[in-house]
Amino acid sequence: MQGQNQQQAYDRGTSIFSPDGRLYQVEYAREAVKRGSACLGIRTTDGVVLAAEINIRSPLMESSSVEKLHKADTHIGVASAGHAADARQLVDKARQHAQVEHWRYDQPIGVDTLTTAVCDDIQEYTQKGGTRPFGVGLLIGGIEKDEPRLFQVTPAGTASEWRATTIGAKSDDLQATLEEQYRADLSIDDGIQAVLRALESVKDDELSATDVSVATIDTDSERYEMVNEETVAEHLRGLSPSDE
Repeated sequence: MQGQNQQQAYDRGTSIFSPDGRLYQVEYAREAVKRGSACLGIRTTDGVVLAAEINIRSPLMESSSVEKLHKADTHIGVASAGHAADARQLVDKARQHAQVEHWRYDQPIGVDTLTTAVCDDIQEYTQKGGTRPFGVGLLIGGIEKDEPRLFQVTPAGTASEWRATTIGAKSDDLQATLEEQYRADLSIDDGIQAVLRALESVKDDELSATDVSVATIDTDSERYEMVNEETVAEHLRGLSPSDE
């Protein structure tokens, strides 16, 4: 009971460390990410693939209104898991950073630079009193100097670069599937199939094109593009029975 009371004393403040060096509010924010819809990212030889599971609470709900993938700049996309309102704020900040880079230097912002800027924004909210951490995790992918880049960002404001990764619900199972499937020579089409196969592996019923959003950024055009439902459905049909 004493330990519980001690935790309650320290988890009321976002900027107060517990005696064992923990920030409880940041840990709670990580739990909020785990409760979010699954998001996956994979880096391929010719671009980056981002995908997000779409959970529709009612058949009367417009699936297009559930936005889990976001365009931060023409060459950068963001996938979010956790609180949608928090994600919207961080995506807006990312877009502002990208616009400032264009206005100030007349050049597109680097994926690494944008990720660092967003991490700085997130980390600031772990130090200020009267605020709370952002309850959202991000995958930031794009093209920088003709090379695909993919970063994972946590509610603590830390970033790590990945070849393939996942955040949100069932992320451990999804990560294990990605690790089994990943190859260094994957194409974008292979990457789309890999993320769909991973989502299919953790879903209780059959995965349909309306259950997932997919976006790509390829090295040729360096443009963020949403993959339409018809193309996603074709990829789903292309999964062999042994992969499902």
